[in-house]
Amino acid sequence: MTAYTDAIQAITALKEQNGSAWDAVNPEYVARMRLQNRFQTGLEIAQYTADIMRRDMAEYDADSSVYTQSLGVWHGFIGQQKLISIKKHLKSTNKRYLYLSGWMVAALRSEFGPLPDQSMHEKTAVPALIAELYTFLRQADTRELDLLFSKLDDARAAGDETAVEFIQSQIDNHETHVVPIIADIDAGFGNPEATYLLAKKMIEAGACAIQIENQVSDEKQCGHQDGKVTVPHEDFLAKINAVRYAFLELGIDNGVIVARTDSLGAGLTQKIAVSQTPGDLGDQYNAFLDVEEIDAADLSDGDVVIRREGKLLRPKRLASNLYQFRSGTGEARCVLDCITSLQNGADLLWIETEKPHVAQIAGMVDEIRKVIPNAKLVYNNSPSFNWTLNFRQQAYDALVEQGADVSSYERSELMNVSYDDTELARIADEMIRSFQKDGSARAGIFHHLITLPTYHTAALSTDDLAKGYFGDEGMLAYVKGVQRREIREGIATVKHQNMAGSDIGDNHKEYFAGDAALKAGGAHNTMNQF
Repeated sequence: MTAYTDAIQAITALKEQNGSAWDAVNPEYVARMRLQNRFQTGLEIAQYTADIMRRDMAEYDADSSVYTQSLGVWHGFIGQQKLISIKKHLKSTNKRYLYLSGWMVAALRSEFGPLPDQSMHEKTAVPALIAELYTFLRQADTRELDLLFSKLDDARAAGDETAVEFIQSQIDNHETHVVPIIADIDAGFGNPEATYLLAKKMIEAGACAIQIENQVSDEKQCGHQDGKVTVPHEDFLAKINAVRYAFLELGIDNGVIVARTDSLGAGLTQKIAVSQTPGDLGDQYNAFLDVEEIDAADLSDGDVVIRREGKLLRPKRLASNLYQFRSGTGEARCVLDCITSLQNGADLLWIETEKPHVAQIAGMVDEIRKVIPNAKLVYNNSPSFNWTLNFRQQAYDALVEQGADVSSYERSELMNVSYDDTELARIADEMIRSFQKDGSARAGIFHHLITLPTYHTAALSTDDLAKGYFGDEGMLAYVKGVQRREIREGIATVKHQNMAGSDIGDNHKEYFAGDAALKAGGAHNTMNQF
């Protein structure tokens, strides 16, 4: 017995109970529709994918070579095609997720048009995109199973029992396109209550993992821009707790919280933390402030001072009414942020760095793991990094350290195309190729993601087509650069009517109306050319 045959038998029994009124119902068709609609709600998806992430986290703890990956996507169709490609080329979606980037929501999904990554977009756009992504992933399941059901019917009609058995096995062992989404809630879009309410909507849409950062909500900046302002630990922990309450209220008890610290590049704070006793979290946060010691007699009206160890310290306050941290404290603040977050409900960490450097990341993780031995990172393999220049410079520095002759290279010019065929470039490219493996082995990176790759690939492919189509190549630019490749490389979208659900609709018409169904996929359908 299989899930498919079990479903057929269950519907057959139900049909018999309802008598002749259900004569038009075909139990096998109902079984097919049920298999094609495996997930009924977003909460079912959130629970299913949370279980996947927790399993993957445990497997990574046992073996750091089994890290996970994702690409950021900004539309359901892009996410769907990514998963279809993964299944086509790699045969399994295991350890492969989706990432939902707040940057791309702001840039591509706001009714205001393109916006900077400063939490200016409608917060409802985030759960709406999660729901859209899972709608497209579920449709990918429906389409793939529909093709298998059609093959099963053809094999039965041909009397090919071997093919019937093989196709039935594919149906019974079908792997869903539904995978975990790590979803960016930015800095929480307001106070902890606002964070809780938005987190609920995201979870109800299917999110099993929510990433939240320790910036000030109303001063939020992209992680790779200047002017970032952090909040005291207690403020951030309240929002982590708000997300946990949202998961628990909705019954996703093992939901995943990713705590992101921007402290490495954030030199400012909006608040001086409240401190009750020496050495508490507020005191530790304030200890990083850039201060000057003063006498009581030197105080001016409006001055803000901190008393520590019998001394009066005046934090340096900017014209913006923000306070600055001492230079060079970023890594120490990151480590404290991470330890505190994991001790207070977070499951994974995200350290936003200014460059992709395994040793730098590992140095901070080593300090964190002195307190939290199984601390794990989600790491942004960011398009904001110049990967070529960064790694060529790292390769250059390594060669210098080894005593190699680097006189033929100019370190500040290593991006130049003239270096592309050099030994240094080959060393750098190998470092880039192995960055994820090396980072997971040495720096505790459980999940590697690229935040906005499909933003760049959409622009690049559109540029290629526009350049040729509106230039001398004309239609050949599309045929040679797109359609011919789709046909020869087995890209599903070449049959775009099928991809959009035309064949699924035809089959449903036959289910509902039998021989009277007016179907689109007949002999005159031009899709038959493919």
